[in-house]
Amino acid sequence: MTVGPPGGAAPAGGPTVLRILLGAQLRRLREGAGISREDAGYHIRASGSKISRMELGRVSFKERDVVDLLELYGITDAEEREKLIQLTRDANATPWWQKYQDVVPDWFQVYVGLEEAAQLIRVYEMQFVPGLLQTEEYARAVVMQGAPGLEPEEVDRRVALRMGRQKLFSKDNPPRLWAIVDEAALRRPMGGRDVLRADRAADGRGR
Repeated sequence: MTVGPPGGAAPAGGPTVLRILLGAQLRRLREGAGISREDAGYHIRASGSKISRMELGRVSFKERDVVDLLELYGITDAEEREKLIQLTRDANATPWWQKYQDVVPDWFQVYVGLEEAAQLIRVYEMQFVPGLLQTEEYARAVVMQGAPGLEPEEVDRRVALRMGRQKLFSKDNPPRLWAIVDEAALRRPMGGRDVLRADRAADGRGR
């Protein structure tokens, strides 16, 4: 998966990528100022490990913490400060997939965030048609086979999340998708022949 436009332009995508970008900027400023993570953490009444998580983009950012860190790092230029503060606000926006956090692990939410910002997505799939190419009926069959004991409501939510991910192809400048799919996945009758036939027809339309 290739994320972000080339040449240092502003990244596409949602809060996940913006948190990573903001964290990288804060790390660059901290190291430029010669300040340790422990000292930076102490300045915002936190720990060095909290600073590490912030710089890796793994946690949300409090605007007050970012302002305090910029002061500690000696960033006095008003324009630079405002850009980073605005980036903090954008990075704290609630992504559309947040409402599905009860049915997917944390690592997959990060994956969806990176997927949203990708320019190129490469997929290799041996068992199923790739999730980004599945019809709703096919996705439902896959979910139910993988976890046959799920309540119908949870099945619906997992399918809705998968369908939501596919909307990235209808946005401006959508990513390119390269998918290598084992022939067996195209022949495995998930949900019955009609469902598989519909899914293969949708793939043939370039969805």
